[in-house]
Amino acid sequence: MLSEVLLVSAPGKVILHGEHAVVHGKVALAVALNLRTFLRLQPHSNGKVGLNLPNIGVRRAWDVASLQLLDTSFLGHSDGAALTAEHVEKLKEVAGFPEDCVDPERLAVLAFLYLYLSICRSQRWTEENLELINKWAFQGERVIHGNPSGVDNAVSTWGGALRYQQGKISSLKRPPALKILLINTKVPRSTKALVANVRSRLLKFPEIVAPLLTSIDAISLECERVLGEMAAAPTPEHYLVLEELIDMNQHHLNALGVGHTSLDRLCQVTTAHGLHSKLTGAGGGGCGITLLRPDLERPEVEATKRALSGCGFDCWETSIGAPGVSVHTATSLDASVQQGLDSL
Repeated sequence: MLSEVLLVSAPGKVILHGEHAVVHGKVALAVALNLRTFLRLQPHSNGKVGLNLPNIGVRRAWDVASLQLLDTSFLGHSDGAALTAEHVEKLKEVAGFPEDCVDPERLAVLAFLYLYLSICRSQRWTEENLELINKWAFQGERVIHGNPSGVDNAVSTWGGALRYQQGKISSLKRPPALKILLINTKVPRSTKALVANVRSRLLKFPEIVAPLLTSIDAISLECERVLGEMAAAPTPEHYLVLEELIDMNQHHLNALGVGHTSLDRLCQVTTAHGLHSKLTGAGGGGCGITLLRPDLERPEVEATKRALSGCGFDCWETSIGAPGVSVHTATSLDASVQQGLDSL
């Protein structure tokens, strides 16, 4: 039973290289961002377990006694038990959701209920067991995304940078703390539809698209090599190579049909400021990343951020290679984070 406040956090992630090609057996590089999601677990004596997700407007509460009376045998008995369609339907009943609930807010509630009910039944869980955290996080991903690769939860659990290929995940040793801009175009898209479109284009033009996927794979491998060299002694030449790789990959992704006018605009704005950008993730809108060289003057970075904001985009300055899931004390948090938690 939790006897005091517990504060934990986990980093966000982006794909550096390998989007879409990874679906076809190629290498992808994923990195943790120094933009973190914080969780505060706080004991209460009101007999309820509450969930408050202010960023997406979710606030729910359940009677602990009622939850304890539920028949949770359907959840199985192993740590990180595999999620099934039956689990999801049972969770919908507990939450009182209709069968066709697909919006992010309700899926987040289902993921919480699944993890809460499952973990509370486990007697071997400890916060130090990262492998177990990773397994549970993967099951939460399955509630929301159906059939995830496992990259997102692995990067947020372990931090740093990961190499992913055909289901095998390995860590890159000592990745450099590259500074980037993360830009959200705020254009919604369907990852499933974009992946299907690339597959369709591959079937229609195999001699054109297959070499593109092979080239993207080579870009990922070259980036991995350069990052390895930079871990020991980064040079200006390394940053020039990274910028070239970003440009080439962005053009390849456009050729695969996963670009968008918003992403073109993003690249145009940053190019005007001498910077290099690419989409990250599924494309079709969504987010992009911009590499920030260490020799950039502060006014130039701020001017770029203002120009991107002027396009209606959200923009964050951050770095890659952040630590994974972490436990915090209240005194160790930044004032802005503490203020945000206190306002809940």
